[in-house]
Amino acid sequence: MARIFITGSSDGIGHNLAKFLISQGHAVTLHARSAERAKETLSKTPGASNILVADLSSISQTKQLAAEANKLGVFDAVVHNAGVGYGQGFKKTEDGIAQLFAVNALAPYILTCLMERPKRLVYVSSGLHRGGDVRMVDVGWKEKRWDGFQAYGDSKLMDVVLALAVARHWPEVSSNAVSPGWVKTKMGGSSAPDSLKKADDMLSWLATGDQKDIGSGKYYAAQGGREGAHPRAKDEGIQEEFLKICEQLSGVKFPK
Repeated sequence: MARIFITGSSDGIGHNLAKFLISQGHAVTLHARSAERAKETLSKTPGASNILVADLSSISQTKQLAAEANKLGVFDAVVHNAGVGYGQGFKKTEDGIAQLFAVNALAPYILTCLMERPKRLVYVSSGLHRGGDVRMVDVGWKEKRWDGFQAYGDSKLMDVVLALAVARHWPEVSSNAVSPGWVKTKMGGSSAPDSLKKADDMLSWLATGDQKDIGSGKYYAAQGGREGAHPRAKDEGIQEEFLKICEQLSGVKFPK
């Protein structure tokens, strides 16, 4: 039995993954952004071990979430699944940055830094990350004219960059990124053509499968095919620049 924490597990891919892992006998801690959603999520997820509440668009709440998670002990795997889609429009957080960046990229960084190191880290990215901008300029969209599609691709590129940076700095931890595909969820919409089961099967394997087969520092595509990571995601200079930017924005230093 593995102890697994899944962010953004009140619906969509995260919730389906949680239910599957629970059915396999694993101890799953859920996450929701509000107390109301947490109550609703627990009612539809029998067997869940715990649920933690935090709005990941808030730096302070994300830091508190890490502290609350640490009180539960070290997890075997953490799945960074919470995300905001590109169709919601620009929203500025209490910290003055774009909500999409805060939830999709900065929150995984903060949690990675502050939570006790698990055996495995899984970062949910997207095939759209290959259109992301590696220049890392104004990542919080404080000055740039808003482009939701570009912001989403950028944030998902940052997830891959983070996964590979963690794998490089922490060789004792398995750290990988995965594209679940375009699946039928609230974010993906009803016309999404890809298999939700394939997405959950891949995420489950990364969280609980044979580590010798999984490895670390990789990018997986749940739907198969020849989809690969952005060629610059492995660039150590880009990785270090991203870690530096996140430290400046959050006040949290990456523990090397």
